[in-house]
Amino acid sequence: MTVTDNPGADDHAAENAAATSPAAVSPTETYDALLIGGGIMSATLGTLLQQLEPDWKIGVFERLSEVAQESSNAWNNAGTGHAALCELNYTPESSDGTIDPSKAIGINEQFQQSRQLWSALIERGVLDEPSTFINATPHMTFVRGEKDVAFLKKRYEVLKEQPLFAGIEYSEDSRVINEWAPLLMQKRRKGEPFAATRVPAGTDVDFGSLTRQLFEHLAASGVDVETNREVRNLKRQKDGTWEVTYRQTVGRTPGKVRARFVFVGAGGWAIKLLQRSGIPEISGYGVFPIGGQWLKTSKPELVAQHKAKVYSQASVGAPPMSVPHLDTRVVDGEASLLFGPFATFSPKFLKNGRMTDIVAQVRPGNILPMLKVAIDNPGLIKYLVSELLKGHGKKVDSLRDFMPSARDEDWELLQAGQRAQVMKKDPKKGGVLQFGTEVVSSADGSIAGLLGASPGASTGASIMLGLLKTCFPDRLAAWEPTLKELIPTYGQTLNSAPDTAHEVLQKTAAALQINV
Repeated sequence: MTVTDNPGADDHAAENAAATSPAAVSPTETYDALLIGGGIMSATLGTLLQQLEPDWKIGVFERLSEVAQESSNAWNNAGTGHAALCELNYTPESSDGTIDPSKAIGINEQFQQSRQLWSALIERGVLDEPSTFINATPHMTFVRGEKDVAFLKKRYEVLKEQPLFAGIEYSEDSRVINEWAPLLMQKRRKGEPFAATRVPAGTDVDFGSLTRQLFEHLAASGVDVETNREVRNLKRQKDGTWEVTYRQTVGRTPGKVRARFVFVGAGGWAIKLLQRSGIPEISGYGVFPIGGQWLKTSKPELVAQHKAKVYSQASVGAPPMSVPHLDTRVVDGEASLLFGPFATFSPKFLKNGRMTDIVAQVRPGNILPMLKVAIDNPGLIKYLVSELLKGHGKKVDSLRDFMPSARDEDWELLQAGQRAQVMKKDPKKGGVLQFGTEVVSSADGSIAGLLGASPGASTGASIMLGLLKTCFPDRLAAWEPTLKELIPTYGQTLNSAPDTAHEVLQKTAAALQINV
């Protein structure tokens, strides 16, 4: 990864000065929409806006030398096409033992919108061949122990009745599971209770490739996609536009532009920029950064024996994003296996962030919610400490719970991306740590930003559709015909219409070449 500019803590004072003092330059451009951050969210929103309003002047500012280098980079995320097919945290078990599938259904609905959008963009020539960013990869859940086996079976019985989960399979038979994923069964202890579910129509997504392709088309369509531009401040003008101050990260030349609408899709840095904008809606929000590492192998004999994404139960105290999984990954056409993630800690909000990030976010409005989160989550702190103490050997020991035959020498450690989990006020608890994504927008809809992490990338189309509804309510009626061309079931739910769900799943599978 190439980083043009990554100042350390000694740059923090200069950063604060730049954020509060006007640069001695005048705005050079006025954009209808300015997108800050070169990840999948800005790429998705930019693509939607360009399709809806081809005459708009749109700009994209990315602080690094290339787009898709933070959370959207293929090696910084799991690449799971999150449809809740295998993730147990989306189907919680209530105190009376029942399974609630509503969250899983909602996430699957959102992923289907992404699939429809990608299918339409392939047809329109925006995206390349499907295999350059998406590949069929069965999604599995594997558990051990009587309690978890009983839970997984109940989960299966609930989900198999849902149209969006048609085709889900369940087995406690070692011979069947061995056919699905041989590495799970080799040297497995006899007599150990275990079970697995499998959905053959799962996917692996290279969000880095997807993001780059979207930005390449935007640039070819006249959108200003500018790298090495770090946004320093946002100031609302009397006419309702935003004055955006930036500097070039090569040479540090300052500059200004104006924008009628601003989207902050800057990952963990979104909170910093939203705070500088001064909108009251960001008051009470903070973020907690959690890093990660993967174990990776590209050994052909291992890769050939595992063609699935296999999720399991999280450790006690672990955040949902740290659910262990053994995954097939296809990046730039090359297959490999990843296991993890193993949590790490850094005060940076981005992999290429600053050591002062976690402190610089503190404001009078968010300090109490953040303190309450710290008090209420001792299990998370204990989990992070235990993860930090694991060396390479201990990490491979964790892998052996999945793959008993794993050898230390076959696996290498790979640093994953940073995830900035949302902390915010809560009327009952005072403050909560929230897993997932959240859009924060101003009352007039002129600025919005995205906070949080997984399953954001997979559900990006749905999240951006929600943003359009919030920020451009007066334009939705005129946009609806085009939105329905891009996403035929726009405004509908699929799970409540089995025939439509089946038809959409089949059509997008054919368009994305993920038939199984």
